Amino acid sequence: MSDILSQILVAIADLKTSQQLLADKVDKMQVDAALSKNDQLLQKVAHYHNCPGQSDSDGDTVASPTLEAAPAPYADIYTEKPVLTTHTGQKGIHPTRMNWGESDPKTRGPIVVSHLANQINLRNAIGAYGGPYSVYRSLAVAMGDLPADHKPNFEHTEPPIKIKQLPQWADTTKIVSMDPFGHLTSHYYKEEIEQGLDIRPTISITRAHMIVPEIQAELARGGLKVDGKVIVNETGELNVHKAAVDPVWYLPGVAERLKVDEDHLRRSLFENTGGMYPELISRPDLKVFLPPIGGLTVYIFGNHELLSDPNTRLTVRVHDECNGSDVFGSDICTCRPYLIYGMTECIREAQNGGVGLIVYFRKEGRALGEVTKYLVYNARKRGGDSASKYFQRTQNVAGVKDMRFQALMPDVFHWLGVTKIDRFMSMSNMKHDALVDAGIKILERVPIPDEMIPPDSKVEMDAKIAAGYFTTGAIPREEDLCRTVGRGWDSFQA
Repeated sequence: MSDILSQILVAIADLKTSQQLLADKVDKMQVDAALSKNDQLLQKVAHYHNCPGQSDSDGDTVASPTLEAAPAPYADIYTEKPVLTTHTGQKGIHPTRMNWGESDPKTRGPIVVSHLANQINLRNAIGAYGGPYSVYRSLAVAMGDLPADHKPNFEHTEPPIKIKQLPQWADTTKIVSMDPFGHLTSHYYKEEIEQGLDIRPTISITRAHMIVPEIQAELARGGLKVDGKVIVNETGELNVHKAAVDPVWYLPGVAERLKVDEDHLRRSLFENTGGMYPELISRPDLKVFLPPIGGLTVYIFGNHELLSDPNTRLTVRVHDECNGSDVFGSDICTCRPYLIYGMTECIREAQNGGVGLIVYFRKEGRALGEVTKYLVYNARKRGGDSASKYFQRTQNVAGVKDMRFQALMPDVFHWLGVTKIDRFMSMSNMKHDALVDAGIKILERVPIPDEMIPPDSKVEMDAKIAAGYFTTGAIPREEDLCRTVGRGWDSFQA
């Protein structure tokens, strides 16, 4: 009986293998047919505009012609059948040149991720522009509010300040999670954009005024003064430069930074996003990935040109998003108070001739997400909210204490040229160690003052200090953690 069962199992396994091979062949045939249609479309459009594309010895079009004529019909925007994936070495696949780590942006080449029919064979990266906002763009296209082949007008969008190019921009060990030339896309690749290649910035820089109530209150108390440069008037308006950065991952470098195998990283990204990006598996030649996650924002107080000057004092706050506290003032954590404290000290530093820098990452709830965070809050409040059980409550729900993985965080500091931080407004050992491991010196660590800690967030603070967070005060003992308890739900009105 066991022999018969074994034979049946072997036969089933062989059948599954045969079915998978057949499915792969059908998929490849569909892709080849779609790409063949792409080539015909490219040649047709190039002929129409009398603008032939560059071709290789086989006559396959490898550069996109201009598409400035009448709007193309739906069939000319997308392939007739969806291209589920492409394969390395496949006929018609000619990625636009991309040499990550080159110091010359023209030699490095642009990042191209467009999935339009006339450019699907030219992509040199996986993913989509805009991070999570690519999904909203998809909805706008589906509803007809936005043409799928819309070409952005980048006139007057250039940065108001210059971020000086530095050697680390070409160092594949220092910058692996953002495109250091991402703010200069429309400048360096203007010709390619005018020819019709869909290339978009992944960084934008602007200047602005900010009004923060706590800063206004500090100004009214006399703790801060109007200087006309950083605090520009008695209203408390703050003068800042800010940069928005979308993530662009150089996968070999990310894998090395995280100390994992690149193939394993690709497989994990593919599987745990529901197979969203098959080319993580089918295109090992594509080394760049634009993940559908939030990026970061940089806020600079003072002269940005001094960020890379080791003789200039620099105060820094690295802050991970906490919508409940940062925006709505929830008192269960210290996030907004610490952000305001860091901002206040950045302003003081800038007014004294140094520079202040806030780096704000979209990593809600320790990158676990707000839904998970609120589930943890419920478990804490229902189960008795004490510092001794703080991390365990998170681990019970999420499986880990923290998913922020700060190893990629220092990249933006390398981009700005920071080599030394005089005052680091953070108690996080993970953030501190990541920066130091990246070769950035930290001279002083500054904890949040006790008077700024909301009572209900004492649970979080004591648990973190006991777990290794920096403090200049006493480290709670295990028996102390049991006595640090948060507000229960019995104090809420039904």
